[in-house]
This record gives sequence, structure tokens and C-alpha cells, in this order.
Amino acid sequence: MENFGIIGKSKQIKDLIDITIQVAQSDISVLIYGESGVGKEVFARAVHESSKRANKKLVSVNCGAIPEGILESELFGHKKGSFTGAIDDRRGYFEMADKGTLFLDEIAEMPLTTQVKLLRVLETGELLPLGSEISKTVDVRIIAATNKDLQTEVDAKKFRKDLYFRLKAVTLFIPPLRERKEDISLLVNHFLNSYSNQNRVEVPKINNEALNLLNDYDWPGNIRELKNVLETAIALSKTGILNRESFINLLSYPTPKAENRNLPIHLQRSNEALDREMILGALIEIKKDLNELKNLAYLTNVSEKTEENNYGLDEIIPIDKLERDAIKRALIFTKDSKRKAANLLGISERTLYRKIKEFGL
Repeated sequence: MENFGIIGKSKQIKDLIDITIQVAQSDISVLIYGESGVGKEVFARAVHESSKRANKKLVSVNCGAIPEGILESELFGHKKGSFTGAIDDRRGYFEMADKGTLFLDEIAEMPLTTQVKLLRVLETGELLPLGSEISKTVDVRIIAATNKDLQTEVDAKKFRKDLYFRLKAVTLFIPPLRERKEDISLLVNHFLNSYSNQNRVEVPKINNEALNLLNDYDWPGNIRELKNVLETAIALSKTGILNRESFINLLSYPTPKAENRNLPIHLQRSNEALDREMILGALIEIKKDLNELKNLAYLTNVSEKTEENNYGLDEIIPIDKLERDAIKRALIFTKDSKRKAANLLGISERTLYRKIKEFGL
């Protein structure tokens, strides 16, 4: 299963791999539970790529990243004129995943009104795009994931019971990294080798003292945090050898070390904050350099074009138009992948969806 990114030798992981291979052979729905950062999408991809649908698309949707008013249109599609900004017919993610697999991450964040329509598609295999009177038939396998207890959400009337029972035909529980520490060394070696391959550099070395530190840490952000910590440590290393000091200031202990004020000080924070801040120190200087290069290129272009500032107001392009054009080009370049476009633009998926609606794209 290493081909799918599943790394581990613990009994929990071996058992999960066996179940993953077994359930992949049918079209039954799969519900994946696990804390943020444990690798739920990796297991979803493993199910898809081990199935008879492997030669078709796996479409991943983060239900928590898409604003409520847009999620329904994104999933089921819409007709031109069905709402303000709907300037063209648009296929939804279900149609994009036809004959393949649709991975619904953060399913607990899906609004109840959208849950009703999702259940209908699961039961009938038909969907109705917004603004259309004609149903479309789709053949899609559903894999859903959440870091919440859906039974608790059902009891709180935040999640539909009928949809819950429909989704949990097979349930996979991905254990947190602190419960399978025998996998940490394998994961460390995997990420170090991946870094080497991606950046075409020699594989970074790590000494035993550093490995012991990583094994003793509880990893509240799980595998995602481990990966980010390693990448940050490598980026900040001056020798190419990672030791205990390479990591001690990057781990979120309750009592932070404050001797070196040039390094991030971590308190107990959310996984999202950890994910964001782990790479901040390593990337901030790179970002500054890139911004300086962009500004230099822009100023050079303006200087050449305007010939000593001899230009009129008609040559000044409004910021909202520049923003709209940038988003449009990013969507075209990434073939309408919202996640990739958001990364390219340096904004969150939620912000991207809001801008798409604002500009009618």
C-alpha cells in the first residue's frame, strides 16, 4: 500500500490495509473517521485505486471549505440563469465523478438542506441540477470522511440519521499517530526521501537523538504536523543533518521555550493553527523574495510601457478587474480545480468560492 501513500507497520495500519483492499472490490459506501491530519484522504485514494473504478476519476470535495450557498451548485451543477452569477451551464462534482469515486471530506459540515439532496442521489442515482427540470443519472461511489462523531451530530439534529446510516455501510477508523508510534520512524524516512526527490537534493540525515524526540512527542496534528515539522526543520538546517535542536522549537509543548525569539513560540493550539504556523518561519523569507521580484518586474514593465510616466487614466486597471482576471486565469490553468487554483493564488478555498460568486465566474 506504499504506492498509495499508506506508510506503517503497526497492527492498526496492517488491519486497515486489509479492510481497505477488501472493501475496494465492491461499490459500497465507506465512511472514514479520524482526527485532522491522520491521512483520511490517503485511505480514500487507496480505496479508489484498488477498485474497479481505478481508471476513472477520483473527485475530492472539502465540504467545510465551500460556503453553504455554493455547495449545492458545486455538487449537483446548475443551469444558466438559475441564480445571480450563473452565466453558463455548469456540471457539478457528481457528474465529474461519473463512473468513478466522489470523496466528500468534512461531511459533517454539509448543511442539512444539501444532505437531503445527497441522500436522494445515493438512493436513486439521479440528481437535479439547480434550475433544471430534467434529472440526470450518475454512477458514483461515495467515500465520506469526518473528524467528528456523526452519531453525536445525529443526536444533536445536525446530521440526518437516514444519510448517516446510508454512509456508514463500512466504517474505517484511522488511529492518531500517538497511538501507533512504531510508524513514526517509517514516516520520517518516507518524508525525508520524498523531500529529496521533489527538490533533487541529497536525502537529509537525522540522528538518533532527534528520532527519539520525534517518537516521544504526541503529534496533536498527526501525520500532517510531522510532515510540516520535518520540512521546516530541513529548510532551516544549515548543515543538512537534523538533530534534537532542529526540532525542539517546532513542537507545541505546553510550556514553550522562549530563549530564541527569532523562532516561533508554540502554545497548545488547534491543528489548523499548527498546520499554518509550522511552515511560516521557513517560507516567510522566500515569500518576501518573490514579492520583491514581482514588484521589480511590475515596475520595470510600467517604466517601459509608460515612457517616463506619460500615461492617462484609461491605462489604470481597477483592482477588482485584476483580481477577477487572476482568478479566471488560475481556474483555466488548473482546469477548474478549486483547490489548486486557491493554492496558486495564495488564498483559502473558502475565499476563492466567495470571489467566484462575487465575480460571477
